[in-house]
Amino acid sequence: MEKLKLSDEAWRARLTPEQYDVLRRHGTERPGSGCFLGTKEPGTYVCAACHNPLFQAGTKFESGTGWPSFTQPIGEDAVVHVQDDSYGMRRTEVRCARCDGHLGHVFPDGPPPAGLRYCMNSVAMEHVPEGQPIELVTG
Repeated sequence: MEKLKLSDEAWRARLTPEQYDVLRRHGTERPGSGCFLGTKEPGTYVCAACHNPLFQAGTKFESGTGWPSFTQPIGEDAVVHVQDDSYGMRRTEVRCARCDGHLGHVFPDGPPPAGLRYCMNSVAMEHVPEGQPIELVTG
C-alpha cells in the first residue's frame, strides 16, 4: 500500500478542525458525541482523511463505552498498532496504515472469539454504504 504523506498545512486544508485534532494531533472526541454510535447500516468504515478501508459494518458492536467499537479491522494491512504511554497509561493506539491518522485505541476486553475492542473516534471515519465504490484520496 502506498503511503499518503501531506504537509501539516495540506491536512489542515482537507480536514475539519475536529477531524484535524483527532487524526493529526491524536485527540479524542467526547464520549457519546460520535455520529456512528448506534448505527447499523451495512457498508465499510473508511479513514476520513484518506478513505483507506478500515472496518466492515458487520464487525461493529455496542460496547457501552461512548465510542463506536469493532471486533477487528477489515484486513491485517488496514491499521497499524503503536504503543501509547500518554497520560500515565499504557495503551495500544490504532492508526490508519495509509496516512498514519489517529483513529482510536484497541483494548483486550471485546467479545469472543478475538476478545478485542477497537474503540474508534467517529470523526476519524466515514461510512460508505454497501455497494458503493470506495475512492482513495490522493495527494
